[in-house]
Amino acid sequence: MSSSSISPLRGLVEVTRLLRAREDLPALLDAVARTIGESLGYGTVAVNLYRPAWDDFEVTTVYGNEEARSALLGYARPGDDWTVLLAERFERRGAYVVPSGSVDWGSLGPSYVPEGVRASDPDAWDPEDALFVAMRDQQGNLLGIISVDEPRSGRRPGDDELDVLVALTDHAALALEAARESADSRRHQRALQELLAVSSRITGETSHAEILRRVCTGIHDALEFQNVCAALVDPDNGMVVPHAAAGWQLEEMRSRAPVSVAQIEPLLDDEFLREGCYLLTHEQARERLATEVEVYPSQLNGRGPWAWNRHWLIVPLRDGGGALLGILWVDNPSDRLVPSADRLQALRIFANDAAAALVSGRHLGELRFLANHDPLTRLHNRRAFVNRLEGEVARGRRYGRSFGLVIADLDGFKQLNDRYGHPVGDEALVAFANVLVESLRKPDDAFRIGGDEFAVLLAEATEDDTRRVVARVETLLQRLASGGERWAADLAASFGSAACPEDANDAQSLFRLADEALYEAKRSGTVLSFVARA
Repeated sequence: MSSSSISPLRGLVEVTRLLRAREDLPALLDAVARTIGESLGYGTVAVNLYRPAWDDFEVTTVYGNEEARSALLGYARPGDDWTVLLAERFERRGAYVVPSGSVDWGSLGPSYVPEGVRASDPDAWDPEDALFVAMRDQQGNLLGIISVDEPRSGRRPGDDELDVLVALTDHAALALEAARESADSRRHQRALQELLAVSSRITGETSHAEILRRVCTGIHDALEFQNVCAALVDPDNGMVVPHAAAGWQLEEMRSRAPVSVAQIEPLLDDEFLREGCYLLTHEQARERLATEVEVYPSQLNGRGPWAWNRHWLIVPLRDGGGALLGILWVDNPSDRLVPSADRLQALRIFANDAAAALVSGRHLGELRFLANHDPLTRLHNRRAFVNRLEGEVARGRRYGRSFGLVIADLDGFKQLNDRYGHPVGDEALVAFANVLVESLRKPDDAFRIGGDEFAVLLAEATEDDTRRVVARVETLLQRLASGGERWAADLAASFGSAACPEDANDAQSLFRLADEALYEAKRSGTVLSFVARA
């Protein structure tokens, strides 16, 4: 076998080795260009990689002299130019041979034309000749173009040389595809690891803001979106309120004009559904949004058919029943590309975890709340009251501070229940609890300690202070009675008060004295009774 045959075979073996090695992309492309140049005898080899975000081909690698590198490296030729150069009329055995004078190079942007003179031999290589081979993946999609120039033989390639060049380029395309798949796999693995980490960190978390902050950060880091915002629906007014952000400043997001669920719903149309996410072009979103909705302009936009160009990407957060809890708004992908199906699926998983954690956190928070609160009136319960009373007594002993304990009991509550029914009875209890809270400077000073019995703790309160609080309660009850509900006219209460340390300096005795004063008030009809003192 001749040395001229061995060299291309060595090149083929070298590119095959690169395919197995799956080196990092810059090193791989350098090796491919060098291998083609050395094995096939070309002085200049350039690798033009397709950039889908821009629909162009950027020269990322140049094997050859410094003049060629200076002229070509970093230049991005538009896809339309390559449509001209890869025309069917130039195709030959899978390569594209562009003879001198067949295209107007001046209209196609900068090119490298090596020094040399035109030869009279028709098979001689002309300085303005060009030779290109397309690199395609296994689905036929264009990955890039390899251009070769300055053959050391000085002659245009024959069919055998073109066959070898195409074979080398096909192997280079496989190596390039493998390297990209390996990089994608690593990114996907990182995304899954981050997803698992975020999922573990938000499990058992009750703070909505913290759950959403961690989810936004996870999406930002793992899926490489520069801007992420998580917003929750305010059930009182239907507004979508930002609670966390990554990339964006949360204060900036909150300062913008508020958006309602009604304004967002037109975007959540099945027409735009992709892997559980809603992806719209800017024009589609603008058509469906009210004109007063402020639009944030994306910064990382491209211009190719697969490019991100001010797209809208919204992922709904829904509870188990399908109700909308909030949304994730995602923008500015680092690669400037519309997200792939895998990326959207990962985004949907992040959203599902966030929604599950929000629902779980809400339930867990409610359980923790109910450990110390009454589920009906939302006041602190008897357990919290006992702990607080004992704490106040201990502080009073230590620091010499006084406080008053007031016990309240609804008058005729059984009759009200019997007359109007238990649902109205519950409504009356809630109404009285709200009156107590409104009558106090500190809402946490009110307690429901059982049935229709309530308690109030008043720090540093005199008997006159207690009378004023009870008077406010009576005033509010009268106002409630005039509001139109029939049962409200029957809502009344009696109060008994004891002071610490004047009446007792232990919790049990203080409560007993206040309770006795309460029943004295009921017996005498005086509304409020204090502990009798000698």
